[in-house]
Amino acid sequence: MNKPRIQFNSSNKNKHKNKLQKKRSVKPALPPEQVKVILFNKPYDVLCQFTDDANRATLADYITYKGVYAAGRLDRDSEGLLLLTNCGKLQHKLTNPTQKTTKTYWVQVEGVPSNEAIKALSEGVELKDGMTRPATVKVIDEPNIWPRVPPIRERANIPTTWLSISISEGKNRQVRRMTAHVGHPTLRLIRAKIGKYTLEGLKNGEYKVLSEY
Repeated sequence: MNKPRIQFNSSNKNKHKNKLQKKRSVKPALPPEQVKVILFNKPYDVLCQFTDDANRATLADYITYKGVYAAGRLDRDSEGLLLLTNCGKLQHKLTNPTQKTTKTYWVQVEGVPSNEAIKALSEGVELKDGMTRPATVKVIDEPNIWPRVPPIRERANIPTTWLSISISEGKNRQVRRMTAHVGHPTLRLIRAKIGKYTLEGLKNGEYKVLSEY
């Protein structure tokens, strides 16, 4: 008997092709002595890229190193820690959601969150793109930080509160959407820590190159 022929439709071929392309796109790790890791304290209103057609402030206005790229993003209206590297494999490790790298933010919100609001943020809230993972959330004293330029818009009759929020995922503008969901819009957002890396010793607008990573 003749064996039945197995036919592959074009969609199966495309899936196979895409898998091969993904495999090829994984970059090998650089030798340790060639890897550069830069910690940058990003100011407000700076884009996480080196060029911009609209002449807005970019990383090129602060960082002189060539061949490094941001490992993850930080919104233009957010401040604080940004990691850059020239190693594609390290960049992938830092930004891959499956790695669940913890990121800690100092967040100034409008009003005084109740215990119920803190609990909701901690356990997860339902956003348009799904539930957020459990987070570590606590009220903190105002951190010793630089003044923002321009300053936030405060309303004289409404107090503000500082929160420390640690998450292990990276939905678009997630922290801002989380606090808005519980009725406390974010006024200022500063990323203080990514994994083991922190802002410690970095003034706003400064960067440092690590000798070990």
